[in-house]
Formats: sequence, C-alpha cells, structure tokens
Amino acid sequence: MSAGAITDVEGILVGQHHRLDADATLGSGWASGTTVVIAPSGTVGAVDVRGGAPGTRETDLLDPSNSVRHADAVVLTGGSAYGLAAADGVMTWLEEQGRGVKMDGGVVPIVPTAAIFDLPVGGWACRPTADFGYRAAASAGADVAVGTVGAGVGARAGVLKGGLGTASITLDSGVTVGAVVAVNSAGNVIDPATGLPWMAHLIAEFGLVAPPAEQIAALAARDGELNALNTTIAVVATDAALSPAACHRFAVAAQDGLAHTIRPAHTPLDGDTVFALATGRVVVEPDPDTPVAMSPETKLVASLGAAGADCLARAVLVAVMAAEQVAGIPTYRDMSPGAFGANAH
Repeated sequence: MSAGAITDVEGILVGQHHRLDADATLGSGWASGTTVVIAPSGTVGAVDVRGGAPGTRETDLLDPSNSVRHADAVVLTGGSAYGLAAADGVMTWLEEQGRGVKMDGGVVPIVPTAAIFDLPVGGWACRPTADFGYRAAASAGADVAVGTVGAGVGARAGVLKGGLGTASITLDSGVTVGAVVAVNSAGNVIDPATGLPWMAHLIAEFGLVAPPAEQIAALAARDGELNALNTTIAVVATDAALSPAACHRFAVAAQDGLAHTIRPAHTPLDGDTVFALATGRVVVEPDPDTPVAMSPETKLVASLGAAGADCLARAVLVAVMAAEQVAGIPTYRDMSPGAFGANAH
C-alpha cells in the first residue's frame, strides 16, 4: 500500500544523496548518505530532542523564545557528528537560491540538522560531506524514495536493517500532515515474539502476515543484542499555520510515534530527534463549539500532534519494510529460513 509522503504537504521537497558500495561489509566500504527536506520560504520550524545521545546542529535556534522564526531546510544524515558537515553543502545551495535570513551583505540559511550513528556499517572514514548535502538539496523534488536510500543507507532497526521512510495523512479539516524518518534505532520495530509490528492496527493496514515459526524463534534469540547503532531522526510537516510555540508542541506530540512503534525508544543510547515544520499555507478557522478554556490553536495542535504521531509511526514501518540488505544485516521483507542465523550480523 501507499502510505503517502511528506511532500504531500504542499511546498515541501525532499532530496537525497548516498554512497553504497556493492561489496560493503561491516566496518568496510561506503554505506552512508544524506536526506534533505527543503521548506518553502516563511516556514516555521521547531524541534523535540528526546534521546540521550543526540548529534545535532542549529537546534537552539528553533527554541520558540529565540529570534529566528523560520527554517529553510532540515538535514537528516548519516556519519554521526562528522556527517553534520552535510549541512554546509545545503547552506551553500540555499545561498545560491537567495534563501536565508537577510543580513548586511548577504543571507544566512537556517538549516537544522541531525545525524545517526551508522559508521560501523561501512568504513569509519566513509561519511557524508558538504558535497552530499549540496547534491541532495540540488536534487530535491516531490518524489521520495524509501528504504536503503539517503540517510537510511547505513541504518539498523534493532536486529533488522533500518532505512528511510515517509508517510502522510489528510485530516477532515483539510490540513495535511507528513513525515520522513531515518530509522536507526537501538530498539526493535518488530515484536520478537510475533514477528509483526508492535502497533496491531498497522498489521492489517499494511497487509502483513506472521513469518514462519523458525523465523520468529531466530528473531527472538537475537533480541538481547542491544544495537550499539542508534538514533531515529525525523521531520514532521504540516501546511497549517502555527506559531513557533505551537509548532514545538506539534514536534513533541509527534515524537510519540517513535515510542508507539519502536521498543525501547528514547534510551540513553539513542539520539531520537524530531523536527517540525509548519508552512502556514492553510489557516484553520476557529470551531464555534470549541470550549472557552481551549484556544482555537490549542485544539488544532492537539489534532495535529495525534496525526503526526500516527504518521511518523507509519513512516517508521515503511522504512523497515522497504529496506534492502546491506553488509549482511537481515531485512524484514526478505525474511527466510536462516536469515537470523549464526552468520548474520
């Protein structure tokens, strides 16, 4: 089934660039990349950082109490802290487009960034550079590839291959919510006891069936291997008009989607970070039946947060279902007898 894409939010574009060596093995070869979300001018940005080991850049600027209200792009990248250099290339591309905060003599693009720790999947020195960010930004469009692409190339999800996923939801109000996520979690997206997602309603929605009993037993046997690779990073976006404070609350609520679909989440080993973007293209009129004690924006943000969490949970599942094998890491979609055997890593 198609779960939609973050680019269903009008004006949002996504670009990706990665390098993957066909013969990559754990600790050798390229297996990393960058995903860039380009926002239309005037987009309000926010962030919620809930993991204990984040690798981020420019997140303080998104504090609602600070001066900068808008974000020009958000970067999700591999390479750990080294990979944050990809944002330099995105800034260069945006500067060429005249995007950014106008300063005396030029512009300064606002490009918040978060990284996953994927270095051991490929070679330690094989990590995204500014060129990755520039190429990703220059390729931005409405189509969003999923699975082993962009920031998800070197990602893992517990004992399975992680990846890049996206999804969208349109509310009855006409507002659209979208998400894109790089799933590189210490926790599992699949229940080791059943071989199916933690969120029961997504089992039917995605048409999934339980894998063979031997697969479930092999998955459960590996469940104790807490993954040293960690951090799930995401962007949720909406076309609703939100204040900076409301956009931050949108990010906070949307991050619950990670806890719904990854167990455990937000551990000391994770750097779980969710950015929120509000383009402001849709102004939702106040509901006359809204209680006096609840402002129209509060009611809107409550519905957006719930939709954001559901959307992000779907995007996580898309990432893992679409992932292709890299460096011998088993995938969900090609589970077969022996996929979790002694030679799998």
